[in-house]
Amino acid sequence: MASKRVLVTGGAGLVGKGIEMFIHSSKYGHDLSKEEWIFLNSKDGDLRKYEDTKAIFEKYKPTHVIHLAALVGGLFKNMRLKLQFYHDNSDINRNILRCCHEYKVVKCISCLSTCIFPDKTTYPIDESMVHNGPPHPSNEGYAFAKRMLDVESRLYNETYPNGCKFVSVIPTNIFGPYDNYNLEDGHVIPGLMHKCHIAKEKGADFVIWGSGKPLRQFIYSEDLGALFLWVLENYNDLEPIILSVGEEDEVTIGDVAKMVAEAMNFKGNVVFDTSKSDGQYKKTASNKKLMTMNPNFKFTPTKEAIKKSADWFEANYATARK
Repeated sequence: MASKRVLVTGGAGLVGKGIEMFIHSSKYGHDLSKEEWIFLNSKDGDLRKYEDTKAIFEKYKPTHVIHLAALVGGLFKNMRLKLQFYHDNSDINRNILRCCHEYKVVKCISCLSTCIFPDKTTYPIDESMVHNGPPHPSNEGYAFAKRMLDVESRLYNETYPNGCKFVSVIPTNIFGPYDNYNLEDGHVIPGLMHKCHIAKEKGADFVIWGSGKPLRQFIYSEDLGALFLWVLENYNDLEPIILSVGEEDEVTIGDVAKMVAEAMNFKGNVVFDTSKSDGQYKKTASNKKLMTMNPNFKFTPTKEAIKKSADWFEANYATARK
């Protein structure tokens, strides 16, 4: 049995696939024969239940955990299911951290989100500002559950200073191959790609919900996978770290829609339905801490990453999550 066994919860999702893509690339540089990577999916057990979670840890006995599993969705699903988002994510997080402690895991990296930051704040947001006010009401169920994951991680570190090292990361908006392309419940870029594909097939307008004016920082999933591996090996602070492209790489949803249309060779009209909600206008995050600690990291440019993702989606349209 390998001396290093990394258990990735939510391993079949977008970020898990990004990590898997990276460790099998030439960029990783580790001998995978000396490591064991276990990418969990929902069929392995219900992480909302402690007994299921405990059985998984008993089976694999991981030395390290990357905790990605969560109930996730786009803006409108978050607005509809606030209580379920809070309950399910709280249960998942509590069970994973408890088992990491009980099974003497060396290190656990938990994945937060920029939506946990206060709605009313100054920009750019940074790691010190997580708990400075309530999050945007549109996703408060998910956001507060993720905030409590940060709190619980810190309390474990304080209570058991010689136990599992619990650290947290805060990615900005993630996209890439193996995303969720559901039109209502998926995130922005995969939803746009699916809409564009349908519009192209039907010869219809490519309709974007909202004004297209909100600003976002997007990170390509394989870039994020590389950063998770960097955190696993190098980052041990109690404070979370933002994993993001720079402020200068922030783009509007409208610009992203046009990049998607170009990547998918859509020649029709791009239309914005302003009767639909925009959600939070901006949540600009600073990656100063990351780039100070990891100054040589190079991000894939957004336009290039959108093209790679669109090509993957069109090639795998029949089996992609829709």
